[in-house]
Amino acid sequence: MRVSNETKVGALTVIAVSLIIFGFNFLKGRTFFKSGTFVYAKYADTKGLIVSNPVFVNGFQVGTVFEIENINDNLSELVVCIKLNQLYKIPKNSIATIQENPLGTNAINIIPGKSTSMIISGDTIQSAPATSLLGDIMNTLSPLGEQIKNTITALEQVLGNVNKTLDDGNRQNFKVILENLSATTVNLNKSLQSIEGMVNQQNGSIAKTADNLNSFTANLNQNNQKISNILTNLDSTTKSIKDADLYETIKTIQTTLIALNTTINKLNNGNGTAAKLLSDPAMYSQLQGTIKSVNTLVDDIKVHPKRYFSVSVFGKKDKRTPLSKPLSDTVDHE
Repeated sequence: MRVSNETKVGALTVIAVSLIIFGFNFLKGRTFFKSGTFVYAKYADTKGLIVSNPVFVNGFQVGTVFEIENINDNLSELVVCIKLNQLYKIPKNSIATIQENPLGTNAINIIPGKSTSMIISGDTIQSAPATSLLGDIMNTLSPLGEQIKNTITALEQVLGNVNKTLDDGNRQNFKVILENLSATTVNLNKSLQSIEGMVNQQNGSIAKTADNLNSFTANLNQNNQKISNILTNLDSTTKSIKDADLYETIKTIQTTLIALNTTINKLNNGNGTAAKLLSDPAMYSQLQGTIKSVNTLVDDIKVHPKRYFSVSVFGKKDKRTPLSKPLSDTVDHE
């Protein structure tokens, strides 16, 4: 059987076109036989997701988007078929989100869950609204923008209150206050200059005080040895007083004063002979008489000694009348 050249060219053309179509779909991640591990995710908006977009888990590409189909005619729900490179251990409660990237290719990011059950081929995993790189940045800056907005609002309120407060009368008062403050500043500068002049004058009171202080310090330095000797002597005196048992001496004096006070009290109260001598006139008169008699006896012995003493064996006894009062009284009387 002979095959014509036209038939050969046609067959080769069909084979070439088939290979081109198969290779194009293969490069896009599609296959005519649909073999492998597939999971599904439902979205209301795929955000421009197309076939062959990558699928990541924790930043690692685990597959690609195999196909996108609509469930109803109004396109309110779309199903994305994900082809995994192999059957990975992905928990069933994982969430698949569409990650928009305005500077690159959109992708599906699967956030692993905590379930101990793993997905199998043909399962439908949970999905979440699409996120974007710009959206993440805006979400991060959103609280800051809100704070800036609140700050601007508060600043507007403050400025409004300031404008209400600074009416024409208050502005004039504020102007007067500023003028007074300026005058006060000028006076303060003058005072500071005066103080500076006083300090700079070598013959001023401050300089003289400093010189006197220096002289006093120099004198102290020159008399340092004398001061040390005085302190040494004072220390020695203090030590001597301490060694002299001043406490016992004071205690003895106190005891003596107590005894003397007791004696004085007795004298004042009239107890005892001494008290009676001080306070009883009769006792004083009797004592005076006794003393006078003793004096008379002593004078009589002096005048008539033979009456009381025998000097010689042959002597006579003195029989003259004895004295009736002391000689001093006789002399005084005469």
